[in-house]
Amino acid sequence: VQLVESGGGLAQPGGSLRLSCAASGFTFSRYVMRWYRQAPGKERELVAYISSTGSSRDYADSVKGRFTISRDNAKNTLYLQMNSLKPEDTAVYYCNTFPNYWGQGTQVTVSS
Repeated sequence: VQLVESGGGLAQPGGSLRLSCAASGFTFSRYVMRWYRQAPGKERELVAYISSTGSSRDYADSVKGRFTISRDNAKNTLYLQMNSLKPEDTAVYYCNTFPNYWGQGTQVTVSS
């Protein structure tokens, strides 16, 4: 199993970024996928979840209305569209799937 995140970087407050997670080594379309993040000095937290078909999604209260999780099962890729970014969104973002597979993470920094 391999999960490779990309798309992180520096954004200004109010800006947008789109993260991607390329998956391989398993049948992507059969698995729930999640985005987590970990800010310096803080515990890793669940940001968003999407069901295997994409029909069900849920978000942490802190990102609801600003972030959108999606997936393309034909491309074995998970996405996180992040809009209206805030400095408190600064963290390393990880994709995750069952039972306990993680990518290496991608850094998101929101600063003016």
